Amino acid sequence: MGAINRMREDIQAVFDRDPAARTTLEVVLTYPGLHAIWFYRVGNWLWRHELKLLGRLVSEFARFITGIEIHPGATIGRRLFIDHGMGVVVGETAEIGDDVLIYQGVTLGGTSLKKEKRHPTIEDQVMISAGAAVIGPVRIGRGSRIGAGAVVVSSAPPYSTIVGIPGKVIEGESTRQDVATLEHARLPDPVARAINGLVEKINRLGVQLEEIVERQDCLEDKLMPPARVNGAASLDAGQAALPSAGPPKRN
Repeated sequence: MGAINRMREDIQAVFDRDPAARTTLEVVLTYPGLHAIWFYRVGNWLWRHELKLLGRLVSEFARFITGIEIHPGATIGRRLFIDHGMGVVVGETAEIGDDVLIYQGVTLGGTSLKKEKRHPTIEDQVMISAGAAVIGPVRIGRGSRIGAGAVVVSSAPPYSTIVGIPGKVIEGESTRQDVATLEHARLPDPVARAINGLVEKINRLGVQLEEIVERQDCLEDKLMPPARVNGAASLDAGQAALPSAGPPKRN
């Protein structure tokens, strides 16, 4: 695909995912996420042609202009949309697939000091909410959602939701649809779910305990012989009717 067609595709991705976008001129002039991607493509071309210093200079200039730092050595697919974008950092060995949505303050960082794959791999149609961090050479499966402020340090299967610190993977939460239609503000709380599960279990145990107590009372009533109960009552009545013995007489 030619550079002009790729730029048109990037602009259309903005219209598809941001309802605030009104005109093409507005998008081209005022969207820093779009500018950062275009600068990245220039820097990446220089990087791949062994002009690494020039590639880094382009990256630094883009960070100064947009507030978004994308290393020219990163691998980025088609139709990436960085919304707002301030504070986004993408490391050298990071890989981003197609149709990915990234909000402000996101970090795709590394943990190793060795020259190896040390940054995450983000598959197609993943949404990463504001302030989230994906650290290390982990893989986030296709169609997944990462909640705001999450710190992800382990891989996630496709179509999962990741929330919390450290990030907890909840499978089967997100439906298999385009990431632009996902309501990422409605994210599950695994801690609340665990507490609710414990409360429900305690309530069930309480009901079972009451049933056991009732059965035990019924069983005691059945095992107690009626005659023994009546005889014991008659004996107590007879003892009560006897006169009390006085003190012994002296001779």
